[in-house]
Amino acid sequence: MNDIRRTILWVIFGFSLVLLWDQWQVYNGRSPTFLPSTKPHATATAPAPTPAGAASSAVPQASTTQAGTSGASAVPDGKTAAPTAGERVVVTTDVLKLTFDTEGGSLVQSEFIQHDDLAEKDKPFILLDQSPNRYYVAQTGLIGGAFPTHKTPMSFSGERALKDGANELLLRFESADLGGVKLVKTWTLKRGAYDMAVRHEIVNTGTAPVSPQLYLQIVRDGNKPPGESSFYSTFTGPAVYTEAKKYQKIEFKDIENNKAEFVKESPNGYVAMVQHYFASAWLLKDGIQRDLFARKVDNNLYAVGMITSAGAVEPGTTKSIDAEFFVGPQAEKTLEAVAPGLELVKDYGIFTIISKPLYWLLDKLHGMLGNWGWAIVALVVLLKAAFYWLNAKAYGSMAKMKAINPKIMEMRERLKDKPQEMQQEMMRIYREEKVNPMGGCFPILIQIPVFIALYWVLLSSVEMRHAPWIGWIKDLSAPDPWFILPIVMTATSLFQTWLNPTPPDPMQAKLMWIMPLAFSVMFIFFPAGLVLYWITNNVLSIAQQWFINKRLGVIGK
Repeated sequence: MNDIRRTILWVIFGFSLVLLWDQWQVYNGRSPTFLPSTKPHATATAPAPTPAGAASSAVPQASTTQAGTSGASAVPDGKTAAPTAGERVVVTTDVLKLTFDTEGGSLVQSEFIQHDDLAEKDKPFILLDQSPNRYYVAQTGLIGGAFPTHKTPMSFSGERALKDGANELLLRFESADLGGVKLVKTWTLKRGAYDMAVRHEIVNTGTAPVSPQLYLQIVRDGNKPPGESSFYSTFTGPAVYTEAKKYQKIEFKDIENNKAEFVKESPNGYVAMVQHYFASAWLLKDGIQRDLFARKVDNNLYAVGMITSAGAVEPGTTKSIDAEFFVGPQAEKTLEAVAPGLELVKDYGIFTIISKPLYWLLDKLHGMLGNWGWAIVALVVLLKAAFYWLNAKAYGSMAKMKAINPKIMEMRERLKDKPQEMQQEMMRIYREEKVNPMGGCFPILIQIPVFIALYWVLLSSVEMRHAPWIGWIKDLSAPDPWFILPIVMTATSLFQTWLNPTPPDPMQAKLMWIMPLAFSVMFIFFPAGLVLYWITNNVLSIAQQWFINKRLGVIGK
């Protein structure tokens, strides 16, 4: 039993060191030594400009490397001309500064007025972007003929700023007649909102009926968002939501290898591009049948989108399709108000069912305390109180183990040359002392899902961005600039190790001291909010364990 336990501990410790070294290599801009990355190369840039003189209304063929539904291959690729191809229309509301391109009436840049950039705090955060180092845009158009697409020049009309006292801002993009069809896009921006209505009016200017299809797509490079840590993983990529299969994340590498699996047809749901803290999504009303697709557009360039039929449009008539586009922070209450299921773009991992009520409680505590750091402390205190008796049972078992530890060590020294007899004698001591060696493990194991769920709540909540706690902690989503919290974290972890019973095996005993030191190195690069959570949990655990050990008279043994 001891040999197996020792082997498992060494495997865990060795693998942890491998991961730690690899992430240190990535953090310093070098390639991983042991586990090569499968992500697209981060230096890939936006697509090359269209050659001068190329017809901007031409509909190029999509890449042959794609995953999606029938019809997805007819969608024009997401590549566009150089950023100066069309007129740039910059509009502002109280929360958004958006840039549209009159080439296709596409949304090519979004700035969040109330959310600062990660590196330059005096500048707003940019999500959608069309620059040499970033490509992330929202496009729509028609397929099924030589109809207007996101590459078609359009004329713009409308206001460029939300006026005082106004609640809406209307932007109108109108194409010329192509294939007997004119497309009019009307974007409606609302005060205080990150979602906007997008009406597509399909005008048949010809003499014969037409049956175009409308596509809505988000095109993005596969690069990791700037400033993301290499020491913890958050999802970046497309996602699809339907009532049938709920939320399905799609890895860029699966699109690359034609292995993307998701619902291809649905009468409801949305498509999205997701990254840490922020997301964008196209939505159609429930009941509208749509095909869903995710495909590779070009080198390190991917699209996710929907296609829906407009039906037959008779000559001289107009048909409208209403869609909705969201681009903004993953604020849970905001997402829930936009559409059912949209809050799932906030990635809670496998314990979503536990994470959602934890976030609700954290939000309520913040409302009372007015500080996210103290709300984290208060939430951990409440959780520890809820699990007090379960923890007391675990710590009581560990205290008993610590109390009989001198007897176990003496016996091991006496029978070190008789392993079988040693094992039998050890079990006898456990029986006589009424000690269960696993008694301290099971109560703690029951709590692990709750604390993992809380970890994801703190890691995923955009409210932590640039949220101060006290003194030197100005941003709970960034590492502690003075490394004070990681040092305290290390000290509390080592103190907990001292309080726990010493393993009978000397090698295991050494390993139990080394592992907290090894894992604490990673906390240097973790967000301060996460480290604060672990410190609070450690301190409360130490207090309870110290009290139980002292009551049972085992302090210092």
